[in-house]
Amino acid sequence: MGIDPDVIERVIDIAASPETVFTLITDPEQYVRWKGKTARLDPRRGGAFDVGFADGGRALGEYLEVVPNRRVVFTWGWDSPGAVVGPGGSTVEIDLEPKGNGTRLRLVHRGLPASERGSHTEGWDYFLPRLTAIAEGRELPETNAG
Repeated sequence: MGIDPDVIERVIDIAASPETVFTLITDPEQYVRWKGKTARLDPRRGGAFDVGFADGGRALGEYLEVVPNRRVVFTWGWDSPGAVVGPGGSTVEIDLEPKGNGTRLRLVHRGLPASERGSHTEGWDYFLPRLTAIAEGRELPETNAG
C-alpha cells in the first residue's frame, strides 16, 4: 500500500500519555500552547472548531468524531474571502494509540486541493513538533509563527 498523494499523513511518537495528547488537541487553553493564538473548541460531534492565528488567519470547522484519548476528526478551512479551502472544506483525522509509556499519533489531512497541500504540509511539519515538545514538558523555541 503506497502513500496517497492526495492526503497529508504524519505518524509521530510522543513520550506522553494519550490522555495528555488528547487534552492538548481538544482543550482550548492547551491547544493554543502549541498552535494558534485563540481557540474556541467544542470537541463533540457537531461542535465548533475555531482557531485564530497571529497573522489574523482563522480556521473554522466542525467536529465529526471524538473518542476520548483515542480519536479526533474535524473539518478544517480558512475563514477568509476567496479562500481555496473554505470553512469545513477539508478533514483532519488524529488517532492516538498507546505505545509503551507514550503515544503514537497518526494525523491524516484529507480533501486539500493540490495547490494547498504544500502549505498545509509545512504547517503540520511546523506544529506537530511543537505539540510533541509541549506534551513532553519541554520549552518551545521562540518564534513569531502560530
